[in-house]
Amino acid sequence: MRTISEINEKINQKKATVWTVEELKTRVKEIGIDEAFKTVDVLCSGTFEPMESSGAILNLGHTDPPIKIRQCWLDGVPAYAGFGAVDLYLGATAMLDYKVIAEINDNDSRSGSVTVERGGGHVIEDLIAGKPVNLKAIGQVTDCYPRSSFETTITRKTINQFYLYNPRNLYQNFIVGVNGGDRLLHTYLGPLQPSLGNAVYSNPGAIAPLFNDPDLELIGIGSRIFLGGGVGYIAWEGTQHFPLQKRLSNRTPIGPAATLALVGDAKTMSPEWVRGCYFKHYGPSLMLGVGIPFPVLDRKVIEHCAVGDKDVVAPVIDFSIPRRVRPTFGLVSYGQLKTGRMTIEGRSIRVAPLASIALSRKVAQELKSWIEKGEFTLTDPVAPLPKDRTFMAQDLWGSKMTLD
Repeated sequence: MRTISEINEKINQKKATVWTVEELKTRVKEIGIDEAFKTVDVLCSGTFEPMESSGAILNLGHTDPPIKIRQCWLDGVPAYAGFGAVDLYLGATAMLDYKVIAEINDNDSRSGSVTVERGGGHVIEDLIAGKPVNLKAIGQVTDCYPRSSFETTITRKTINQFYLYNPRNLYQNFIVGVNGGDRLLHTYLGPLQPSLGNAVYSNPGAIAPLFNDPDLELIGIGSRIFLGGGVGYIAWEGTQHFPLQKRLSNRTPIGPAATLALVGDAKTMSPEWVRGCYFKHYGPSLMLGVGIPFPVLDRKVIEHCAVGDKDVVAPVIDFSIPRRVRPTFGLVSYGQLKTGRMTIEGRSIRVAPLASIALSRKVAQELKSWIEKGEFTLTDPVAPLPKDRTFMAQDLWGSKMTLD
């Protein structure tokens, strides 16, 4: 048995042995679990994938005369202003205001119509990159906040706070999307071709962080992580956190399960790891790099992190049925998905990942480098993540509502 304190002492002395989980999965086949446990102190995992339940908190600082902002736009993207006077929340999936799109269309002399593929995630990326962003605000006039409107240009250096607070990141597992219908579907997984023309999966497989801590025994509230190229923390359970998902004998879930809420100072982040993206006919989102270090406290840590792509599965879901509960074509291993082909009803179907496998590996390598240099130490969680959350849904689709 080891403790996090003992591991941190080795990190501070630059004597810790640090591997990525992918390196562990390879080496454990050669040296075995016991020898791996004796050798390694920290295992680093990472992912780079769309995480649409993300956003940024901004505090602008007060104007003179002061304003109580009730409506606000950042580069034409609406930000939520239902907090204190100059606090804002910019969601990654917030879309350009329709009035802004109309103005662009009216001013476009080439085609007469423009689809503006931009949203909150792109504005967050620009702010992180140090670019200027236009701000327009409308205020509620009160005795203590007499100003009615305000327009300026902001950067990350001209505002007080700018940090990511993401209500749902790092699904422990997710789905594979297909389309058994007769028309092209535009989804949060990207385009799904008709007649089972393609399949898309979003999780990077066995290298994904939470596959390697299936029962959430190594992380918890307060755990320090790599977030967007800076240091972040696990703030809470994520929305739609569902640790009671059915699991295989190796404890990995067969579908969407645990999630995390994450927080971190966006002023220290890098646009390399925080990128706005846009899904055609679906909307904007945010590609985000997240890495989690796992302290090797006991032999069981090695056993869990040794799981391979052939040992973890995801459900294949048919998006052609527009319901919350959709038909499934069963389970498929990530080992099969990563071959680029899978078989459904006797047909070979091409498969592609939504996550960047290469950049997921790079996140883990970057975190490994920080720890080896003594620049990043581990934290003991201040509280565990809940393991008993059920998943509730609002099944009112098609119901009749009255005022009786």
